[in-house]
Amino acid sequence: MASAEPQDQKQDQKTDTQTAETGERACDPCVMVIFGAAGDLTKRLLIPSLYNLARGKLLAKQFAVVGVSVEPFSTPEFRARISADIQEFASTTVEKELWEWLSNRLYYHAGDFRDPKLYKQLTERLPAVDKEQGTPGNYLFYLATAPAFFGEIVKQLGAVGLTNEEQNHWRRVIIEKPFGHDLDSAHALNKEIKSVLDERQIYRIDHYLGKETVQNMMVFRFGNGIFEPIWNRRYIDHVQITAAETVGVEQRGSYYEGSGALRDMVPNHTLQLLSMIAMEPPISFDSEAFRDEKAKVLHAIQPLSPEDVLTRAVRGQYGAGTIDNQPVPAYRAEPNVKPDSFTETYAAVELHIDNWRWADVPFYIRTGKRMARRVTEIAIHFKRAPMLLFRKTQAADELSSNLLVVHVQPDEGISLRFSAKIPGPTVRLGPVDMNFKYSEYFSTAPQTGYETLLLDCMIGDPTLFQRDDMVEAGWTVVMPILDVWKALPPRNFPNYASGSWGPKESDEMLARSGRHWRVIH
Repeated sequence: MASAEPQDQKQDQKTDTQTAETGERACDPCVMVIFGAAGDLTKRLLIPSLYNLARGKLLAKQFAVVGVSVEPFSTPEFRARISADIQEFASTTVEKELWEWLSNRLYYHAGDFRDPKLYKQLTERLPAVDKEQGTPGNYLFYLATAPAFFGEIVKQLGAVGLTNEEQNHWRRVIIEKPFGHDLDSAHALNKEIKSVLDERQIYRIDHYLGKETVQNMMVFRFGNGIFEPIWNRRYIDHVQITAAETVGVEQRGSYYEGSGALRDMVPNHTLQLLSMIAMEPPISFDSEAFRDEKAKVLHAIQPLSPEDVLTRAVRGQYGAGTIDNQPVPAYRAEPNVKPDSFTETYAAVELHIDNWRWADVPFYIRTGKRMARRVTEIAIHFKRAPMLLFRKTQAADELSSNLLVVHVQPDEGISLRFSAKIPGPTVRLGPVDMNFKYSEYFSTAPQTGYETLLLDCMIGDPTLFQRDDMVEAGWTVVMPILDVWKALPPRNFPNYASGSWGPKESDEMLARSGRHWRVIH
């Protein structure tokens, strides 16, 4: 994660890769090569993120983008398309002069990802861009492609020497999710790309970790003396992680049929959130120290037996319903979805971390499509205070546990709920919320969530990216669930209405221990 350097070092180390205004380090001069440049990810998120970095003076003056895709565009055509797209997808007002600066650094090269000629041509095209834009030979390859191309592209880049680091030039590769579709394929992909690249050159991206609130968890936990002492099994009853969407699969039916909610969200997004909540304090914010502690959490998650899966994992599929007062179809009626599909669009699981800090504290994860609200949050439920003091008052039935909620999206912030006395002659309690919202407290520029991650890759900081062992540990957690669900097809799909909070079996899973899902308004 990029951060400002200590003040006493700034004067001695002032370079053109630091902004004079903020002291933050700007990216190294480089060329960013986007494979899949004609796709949605590029126009919706990557280019707007680069524009935001340029707006914040965090891009080097010597910077360029080479888009690569099979579509037969010319560079002028590509610039024209992206210039139209940025008007629609930018997260802030597009300044004409700044956009002209960036668009003049956009190039396009058409080719088939499987064709060795493409990569040979890139060995000639990239030095030409270096010469034109003054970039020194540092290349960042972003694989915004279908997962089937990840290994192929890396091997082809290696075959022509584009991954070789010579004469102080760096070469890095960002790989989007999904990284494999199960443990075996993730292990095989790791092995394949590491036959070409060193681990330090590989950046497995998870855009959730680009969220300000997620990154703020490090400061919240380890920079405040009042929270870390109570961040353990003695004070915390359980933790709930919710990642809910109101949208359905829309035009992604073909992909989703081979994925499902569990594969799509749990091994990456939600387990990354869990590891940041549950990790031990690292000895420093050095990237390896930080990732070591996250990896320890993932390895400490108790494996689920087949019997555990039956009681501690729930799947669902949405039926027809109403979202924002508009009728929406069932999953099985979506385009490119089988009419008798068994693919889950909802998954909930109860996990336990077998270490001294978290023993016997359940971590509940739920994720789903066509839910009542679009929201991602982490809710830490503290143990209820003893009631002896209030037993002879009207407050005895009103004493609730404290609740700390990390709001990841859409409204980033942190809230704390505690009990207070309601004014009046008798003792009655009421819940009180203390809310911190980023949008109200800080004057921050609109972001896509990718800015920090792109900047970190350009300066060589892998802290917020997954390491190979972390990816495989995540798949190890979910494989027992996938195996049981494959062996026992569901009998009751669809089992929740669009616009609801999921199937009743999910509520029953928590009810067995006297708990319930947090009501999110």
